[in-house]
Parts: sequence; structure tokens; C-alpha cells
Amino acid sequence: MNIGLLGGAFNPPHLGHLMIAQQVLDFTDTDEVWFLPNYGQIPPKPVADVSHRLAMTNLLTLPHTRVSTLEIDNKLDGDTIHLLPLLPKEHVFRFIIGSDQLPTLHLWGSWQKLLSELPFLVFPRYGYPNEPLYPNMTVIGHELLVGTNISSTKIRKRVKNGLPVEQFVPPLVASYIRKNGLYR
Repeated sequence: MNIGLLGGAFNPPHLGHLMIAQQVLDFTDTDEVWFLPNYGQIPPKPVADVSHRLAMTNLLTLPHTRVSTLEIDNKLDGDTIHLLPLLPKEHVFRFIIGSDQLPTLHLWGSWQKLLSELPFLVFPRYGYPNEPLYPNMTVIGHELLVGTNISSTKIRKRVKNGLPVEQFVPPLVASYIRKNGLYR
């Protein structure tokens, strides 16, 4: 089975994550997308507690997707290369990133080794380069592809400013954010 790994902080998860997953399933030979919330990050940045991020990610529902807790269960430091030996051998894996990650990919720990060992699918994002910068990368393209500039950063800022986020996150995620007082 071909598995797309959509990793990240999911701080919070949003409709853009679902849109990306659906279109990877629609326009590539990927059989399943695994949402992969991280435990640590390189470079480090402040995020909501991992228990909140995992709980919200578990609220994402879409056929042919699931949440993988490999990084969390193994308390990985955010260097994605450490994930590779933990991946089940019976599948073929690809890492999914938005093109907004391309300008800072060189800041990822062991990024060159990671690129040599795991193919990358790049989802186009408005305002960012939409061409592969490195070998072993494929930019997803199709005339019916729908792009988005929804981001966790913008959602957190909206919450902090008292603006609604229900249009950008699944209803259960919006409710979880409110109930737990996140991002205020």
C-alpha cells in the first residue's frame, strides 16, 4: 500500500489539512494518508501541549486517512529521519509537505538524508514556490486541484483576536479549542 505521511504540529488541525489529504488521494497513487502529529520540532517553536494537538487531530475525519502516533509514542525530537526505522516495512511511504515548507526545508534536521531516503509529495500553496527544489520531490498538480492558504498560524491569531474560526476548522476542532481555552 502507498502511504502519504502528512506530518506537522497540527496546532491546530484545519480544513486545509483535510483538503490536502483528499487531493493527495485524488491526484496521486496514494492509497491512504496518515496524519502524523509531531512530538518535538526542529527548529523548535512553541506549540500547544501534545495531548491537545493529538486530541484535535483525532477529530479529523476523512475516508482513507488515519492518525499515526509513531512520533508521539516514541517521543521523537522532530528530526523526521528518526521516524524512518519505525515505519512498517509492508508499505511504501512518501512524505507530504506544503510548498510553504520548501524555503525552510534546509532547517530540518538531516533533511538531505531524509530526501534521499523518502520521496516527497509537495502540495502547492499560494505565495510560495511551487516547483521542486530538490531531487526526489514531486509537486502535485492537476487542473482540478484546489489550493488554500488556510494555516494554523492564521487560525491561532484569529482565536487570539476573538474572531471566528468555524469556517476554517472542523466543527469538533472549533469546539475543542473553545472548551479548552486554547490559543487565547
